[in-house]
Amino acid sequence: MRVRSLMLAAAGAALIAPTVLPGAAPPPGAGHGGPGAGTVPRAGGAADARKAPRPGNVRATELLAAVRDCAPVSDDRFSSDDGEPADIEVCGRKEAVFWKADLDIDCDGRPGRHCNERTDPLFCDTTAFQQSDGRQLSAERLPYVVVPGPSHRWNHREHDVRRGTVAAVIHGDRVRYAVVGDIGPEDIIGEASYALARNLGIRPDPKGGGAASGVTYILFKGSGASPIESPRAAAAQGERLARELVGRS
Repeated sequence: MRVRSLMLAAAGAALIAPTVLPGAAPPPGAGHGGPGAGTVPRAGGAADARKAPRPGNVRATELLAAVRDCAPVSDDRFSSDDGEPADIEVCGRKEAVFWKADLDIDCDGRPGRHCNERTDPLFCDTTAFQQSDGRQLSAERLPYVVVPGPSHRWNHREHDVRRGTVAAVIHGDRVRYAVVGDIGPEDIIGEASYALARNLGIRPDPKGGGAASGVTYILFKGSGASPIESPRAAAAQGERLARELVGRS
């Protein structure tokens, strides 16, 4: 289950001090990203065609091969959900850090039709990082990933992962690009925005959506989409960095 982020938001300002720069329904009571989580059925047609990788784009298989081996950079392991075993390591390469986990739905930030207090009992109207105009990020519109808060386990800042860092996220045969947009509990990993889940074909419902496993997160060190709220900027930079990671630059 996802932990209410507002507890992190208050601590986040002090801890992180982010700079201003850059298909069955789940069973009743299923938690975020838990066993009842499902994926959006492929509907086919034009909408699905628009989401399909264009010829020449880096494929999921290429990226997964590049991060097949894990050299741990975290000093301790993370849980996928509150109360679950701590068995997830953050791994590292020269160019990136990565992990394989579930995907819980983060609906925090600017309220909208799908992300608000009515649709999400854990909704928080703030995110750890903000847009270039100072407004909160929109989980409905912006594909973003959540990183754990700095702790003895792992401090993302020490690996050049910050506000707006570009990420490649893989689920099945889909690769989608995102930014680091929020900070979560220090002991839990595997969370992303409503928009990113939707783009990956994962059911984005904050109450019972998400994916229970099988999601790979690759964060490119030292990168940064500008402005942070631009999915196009993240995708352009992400595709270039992905090519370099798999040796196709």
